[in-house]
Amino acid sequence: MFELRRLRMLHELALRGTLAAVADALAYSPSTISQQLALLEREAGVSLFEPDGRGVRLTAQGRLLAAHAERAIELDEAARVELERLVPSATPVRVAVMQTAAQAILGPALSLLAGSDPDLRVDVAEVPPEEGLFELSARRFDLVVAEQYPGSARAHRADLDREVIGHDPIRLALPPDETIASLADLRDHAWVMEPRGTAARSWALDQCRAAGFEPDVRFEIADLTVQVSLIAAGRAVGLLPDLVWGDAPPRARLVDLPQAPTRELFTAARRSAAARPGIVHVRDALRRAFPA
Repeated sequence: MFELRRLRMLHELALRGTLAAVADALAYSPSTISQQLALLEREAGVSLFEPDGRGVRLTAQGRLLAAHAERAIELDEAARVELERLVPSATPVRVAVMQTAAQAILGPALSLLAGSDPDLRVDVAEVPPEEGLFELSARRFDLVVAEQYPGSARAHRADLDREVIGHDPIRLALPPDETIASLADLRDHAWVMEPRGTAARSWALDQCRAAGFEPDVRFEIADLTVQVSLIAAGRAVGLLPDLVWGDAPPRARLVDLPQAPTRELFTAARRSAAARPGIVHVRDALRRAFPA
């Protein structure tokens, strides 16, 4: 019989590509990962790996077993869900949350859970949506709070279950004394945007290009509170979601955009674990904490 722990390591290698990355994700040493995978290869009786520079890559047999490993892990998770339904456990819910959701809805959601499920432990890490969704599949997290911008769609994956939390308006954010009132008039201004490769950056670029110009992105910053500081100081303009302000008054002059765009916030969980009571309760609290 294959040992599930070793199958998990093989699954991680198929996702992450290197032994070092697997070791970091699972908190083992690279030598331990290598030894355990060698034992798995011996159990399989076929070659699962072949040299690839200084590392290894999966053979055809390795890729086949990795696919079976993923199904075995899903079955193990589904069995644990059924057991937890019968006898509630103290298993923590590990949540990856993006910055604005952490600022605006995490505290109220945890307060709701403290009243309804005081024994439920929730472990939270602030993680960009793209990374969080990857790590959800890799089982580092049980639940991810992510975003989707208008006119774009994240791939719908069969192994993930998605639920909408709410919709967050996006507005043009200008220095407090700026008199310009339209996106098209900002072609000569310095812009602050999120890093390349993020959904927010792609959407913001599309809005500027649709207005007839290529923005001068002088500040590439993931932290939206820093973006707010630059805009409030008169050093840049940007496109910001309303959640960034929380309950505080805006520190920038906000201008509505044509067609009043909103970004969709959603939670994602693995389908094999989505019915787990702890995950269901955390999702419910996040929805209830979203500003009306």
